[in-house]
Amino acid sequence: MSRFQFYAVPFAAMVLLLLLCLPETLSPVLAALFPHIEERLFPRSPLYSLLFQHLLISLTAAVIAAVIGVLLAVAATRRRGRAFLPLIRDASSLAQTIPPIAVLALAIPFLGFGFKPVLLALVLYSILPVLNNTLSALETLPKAILEAAAGMGMNQLQSFLRVELPLALPMTGAGIRTSTVLNIGTAAIAALAGAGGLGSPIAAGLIRDNPAWVFQGAVATALLALTVNAILLRVEMKLRAK
Repeated sequence: MSRFQFYAVPFAAMVLLLLLCLPETLSPVLAALFPHIEERLFPRSPLYSLLFQHLLISLTAAVIAAVIGVLLAVAATRRRGRAFLPLIRDASSLAQTIPPIAVLALAIPFLGFGFKPVLLALVLYSILPVLNNTLSALETLPKAILEAAAGMGMNQLQSFLRVELPLALPMTGAGIRTSTVLNIGTAAIAALAGAGGLGSPIAAGLIRDNPAWVFQGAVATALLALTVNAILLRVEMKLRAK
């Protein structure tokens, strides 16, 4: 793969996303696609502002899910934590089977509207890819390498930091990428809790029967997910190449 091809996808998606955020660029496109709609541009907030809110919510949830998923995987693969491995797997799988919208509905009475219930729903939904990938990476490490590390005089902490973690990093990175893209797609539910994001024009468009608004939110969300996925994929490929 050439250097141009390596960066072409994220660059193209990013350019399209930026153009989508410019009213002077978006208006002619919406006029051509939805000529029968009078109010085409979403009026309540600029698309770039909603994009920032969406990115903030989804990336915050992705970071928290990554930290929790990695820590649980590390704890479950240590000698004292192996007894809890089935419980951790079952709990994380159960968390992903519950629809985020259901978590949101249950959390709002306790946490109120806004950022907090959305963050809780997204974190619970996106832990599993990080946890499973990290567990698989740590459990499939060659025993010969670990024995060699012990033979060199490394204690458990040194072996983990210098041997296990670097070897597990590429597969863990793949889980983090999957988790992040899941969060970006699912973060549209933030609009239902009053937390903004790109779900706002989607929800308003469905209520007001305005497909132009739905188009703006849906396409912006898809382009954002594509951009972030392409960037993280290239970071992951570089980690695997080391």
